[in-house]
Amino acid sequence: MAEYHLEIYTRPTCSDCQDLKNFLEEHQIPHKQYDLAKQPEKEKELKKITGNRIVPGIVFSRSSMLGLRKKVKSMTGFEQNKKEFKKLLEVS
Repeated sequence: MAEYHLEIYTRPTCSDCQDLKNFLEEHQIPHKQYDLAKQPEKEKELKKITGNRIVPGIVFSRSSMLGLRKKVKSMTGFEQNKKEFKKLLEVS
């Protein structure tokens, strides 16, 4: 995976979230996952980043020269963003 850090925000009842998690596992893509059912405080963070509460929330960031993380790209939904998602991660 390029130099991106990946964070995903999901809910257990979301089928698109399950597809995303399966994809990440299948391609062994490292990521940090927030289950909003178990971590409801993360919902405010998701809303701040993406502008809504829709899951899956997908956030790509990369480290700056000072080692701080800088948000590069965020998306809502996996299926409709799959092509761009694969491109960012350089996955076929």
